[in-house]
Amino acid sequence: MPSYRVRIEVGALRAGTTPEAVLPAGADAAAALTTVEARDVELRGGRARIVVRFTAADDVDAHLAARAVHGAVEALAHVGLPELTCRHGNRWVPVR
Repeated sequence: MPSYRVRIEVGALRAGTTPEAVLPAGADAAAALTTVEARDVELRGGRARIVVRFTAADDVDAHLAARAVHGAVEALAHVGLPELTCRHGNRWVPVR
């Protein structure tokens, strides 16, 4: 199965949310639909991004998993739009 990655920029946390709760919530949402390969927080230019890597049968299943991650993280923090990519060799290619 192909490997996919969803990245979501995270802004201010919602009231009552701890930073430690955001990444597991996103990864757990993906794990309910598919197999999670990795999860991480990237810090770039003073901004945090949640990154969840997972496998999916096709782009449709990958979009469902990405939406689930986005929804779980959005419930805890102000977020940007999800960026979904698929691994092709050594490159990550955007999924439309």
